Amino acid sequence: MSGTGEDGASAATAAGATAPSATAPASPRPPASDPGGGEADDVPGGADPTGPLAGKVVVIDPGHNPRNKDHPSEINEQVDIGTAAKECDTTGTETNSGYTEAEFTLDVAHRLRELLVEQGATVTYTYNNDRPYGPCVDERARIGNEAEADAVVSVHADGSAPGNRGFHVILPAVVKGGGADTSAIVGPSRELGEHIVGNFERETGSAPSNYLGDGAGLDVREDLGGLNLSTVPKVFLECGNMRDSADAALLSDAEWRQKAARGLADGISGFLKK
Repeated sequence: MSGTGEDGASAATAAGATAPSATAPASPRPPASDPGGGEADDVPGGADPTGPLAGKVVVIDPGHNPRNKDHPSEINEQVDIGTAAKECDTTGTETNSGYTEAEFTLDVAHRLRELLVEQGATVTYTYNNDRPYGPCVDERARIGNEAEADAVVSVHADGSAPGNRGFHVILPAVVKGGGADTSAIVGPSRELGEHIVGNFERETGSAPSNYLGDGAGLDVREDLGGLNLSTVPKVFLECGNMRDSADAALLSDAEWRQKAARGLADGISGFLKK
């Protein structure tokens, strides 16, 4: 199946295309952010109790972990995703210049949280650079479930072939088997995804994916534990393709990442206020 999974990489990437290309143009690597486990990214004063999202719970799931690469045996452990077994997690992908998906997702997650807290939402992360690896994909789903989240968004960037450009939202398929039953969340997750697509395109100027989703920016998957095991509305957002130099230049730009966070926040807000 084309597109990306919880490893943030396409089938071609998984086959060995993750190594930076010697011939593809390199995009500038941004300064490393400091995504610590503290509350430095909190909005001063905390959530606005009178904001339009007061009482709503959002869980942000930054894909991967910058230190996964140091724990290969742990992240390769198989976990139950309801209908099959899959690796705990992976390292994700990176741009030709070495800006990693894990760095990118934490940066966008921090920006997104600030925007949602300003509107009154209660926002938590599945992790905040506060653990040596993971969490595993089953635990990521469990965190959203236990929070009884009104919406969960897993932030990623793709690792597809150069020339493949644009963003897409991955939606849960109807999955019933083992410990998975997505029947109750398929409808609301699609609504969440549709809200995100329109707002993300407007804010960032990026087009929906030109390589899957038939131009609609939506892709339905049944092989992702983070979706299969969720009991609350949840989507994955692949913000762009890190293996394409033009998309990589956008993903590496702090101003663009702020636009991405704003598009995500507006999409989530629109869904929660419907």
